Amino acid sequence: MAVDELTPGDLMAKLPRAPELTERPWTVRWDEADEPVDRLFAELLPPETEFFTSGSTGRPRSWFRTREQLMDEARLLADLVVGHRPEAVLSFAPPRHVYGMLASVLVPAYLGVPVWYVSQFAPLPPVDGRRWAVMAIPWTFRILRQRREWLASAEHLAFVHSTAVLPQSAVDLMAGLGDRASLVEIFGSTETGGVAHRVWGPNDPPWRLFPDVEFGGGPAAPAAEAPLVVRSPRLARPQDGTAGPECRMDDHVVRVGERGFGFAGRRTRLVNVNGRRLDLDAMEETLAGALECEDLACVPVRDPLTGEHFDLLVVPGENGVPGADEMARALDQIAYRPRRVCAVERIDRSETGKLRRVQPTRARPEGVDS
Repeated sequence: MAVDELTPGDLMAKLPRAPELTERPWTVRWDEADEPVDRLFAELLPPETEFFTSGSTGRPRSWFRTREQLMDEARLLADLVVGHRPEAVLSFAPPRHVYGMLASVLVPAYLGVPVWYVSQFAPLPPVDGRRWAVMAIPWTFRILRQRREWLASAEHLAFVHSTAVLPQSAVDLMAGLGDRASLVEIFGSTETGGVAHRVWGPNDPPWRLFPDVEFGGGPAAPAAEAPLVVRSPRLARPQDGTAGPECRMDDHVVRVGERGFGFAGRRTRLVNVNGRRLDLDAMEETLAGALECEDLACVPVRDPLTGEHFDLLVVPGENGVPGADEMARALDQIAYRPRRVCAVERIDRSETGKLRRVQPTRARPEGVDS
């Protein structure tokens, strides 16, 4: 697949949602830019850029980030990797999302180095013994583990990753690379932008707030799990509204000192799969109306590729397990396919119907992502 060679102006004119910026590989030589980056962005970035949440927890929502907010955050992210002296950026993050816009476009510009965006099945750029900053999404690590020659030829790899749960494939890759690689994790959302960061380590180090972010929501009890509430000048503006003074996120945390926290999990029934926030309760309700069965449940699970995922558990009805055609029609009605579908004898629920535990499962292929 040929790589599209774009000028900064070409790239900025297509942002953020031109299909070719997601579906095709492209490169921009920010090291050859004719103007200072701040001046270039002041000319080419609109005053506000619209981003969308997926709508899986309700109606899709628009969020607007100002030019200054995007530029400020890009500088913060660039500062996290500049000490590793990257000579080029390899990015897997589509620029239609906030993280992708920052990681694939603005951060390479502030680093002043060439960037290559790689769609899922595109070849990697020539490594040339360079020091690379790698802007990762969950499946990045599985892909790179299969490109051993490319990894071996790189002098150093400074990874940046942005989800609260790191997939096992990333842990395995980092272990194999040793001192030739580093990994910075970013914690945030479409609504807030990046709120915290940490250098990955096997002992689960705490997250640290970015310098312009503060805890909101009042004081927290020591060692108590609570929703993460933040104040930041980079909070996005909702459609037909203004940014609030603080934002309550979907994550529960335990504060560590004045500016740190440990991640305790997302709200009980939310999972984040490949950047899509999924409401398990809403999907259960849809499936219950589409499948003939005694009971069913969407259960969050850990996944070695995506970090988070979910399985669909089905208790057969009088006519047995739903057939393949019925299952396929039902799965087409929900926001995302389950990792697998499992037939179970019963689902253990509390008196109020909440899921507690299940019996051993056997998998069926209908729910496996292709």
